Amino acid sequence: MNIENIIFDLGGVLIDWNPRYLFKKIFSTEEEMEYFLNHVATSEWNAEQDAGRSLQEGTAWLIERFPQYSDAIRAYYERWEEMLGGEIKATIDIFYRLKAMRTYRLYALTNWSAETFIIARQRFAFLQDFDGIVVSGEEKTRKPFLDIYQRLIDRFQILPERSLFIDDVPENIEGAKQAGLHTCLFVSPDVLEQQLTAMGILKG
Repeated sequence: MNIENIIFDLGGVLIDWNPRYLFKKIFSTEEEMEYFLNHVATSEWNAEQDAGRSLQEGTAWLIERFPQYSDAIRAYYERWEEMLGGEIKATIDIFYRLKAMRTYRLYALTNWSAETFIIARQRFAFLQDFDGIVVSGEEKTRKPFLDIYQRLIDRFQILPERSLFIDDVPENIEGAKQAGLHTCLFVSPDVLEQQLTAMGILKG
């Protein structure tokens, strides 16, 4: 495997993001919080903002359907930064080990609202150290749809067969395979290090 490019997902791989960090402050019980996140402000709803729908439009759409949760729905993006747990340090360390090797070009391909990614860019300095980043909200499409992988491939003129894609969501891994990329399902930093070492990308 002759890898020249390594493409990282961000949330869940390099950045710890979880809406529960916020909503455990809002709901009095875990049961209430989980009901809200599984039946009201669902991951499918959030994905529409990741795919380019404005936060204002997405919030209004959801409040219309669940007016009894209007305050919690507004908090989702008004207090979005409280969902950030910080960098996943062990994966960041792997990122910088790869960068120091000067062998690979490093990219990010993330499902992320264009409006909230502005906050992430300000908060996480390591984002400046990628060779390129493709943000779904800016592209008006998202993983696992084929066109977003193709945009990264075309924009940075990379060869899929010489590129490795790392993501923690199986559906996104399948989308990358359809685009011809080599893939690595992220489970933990330790497992990622083992996988990259077995591939000959990292030195043991």
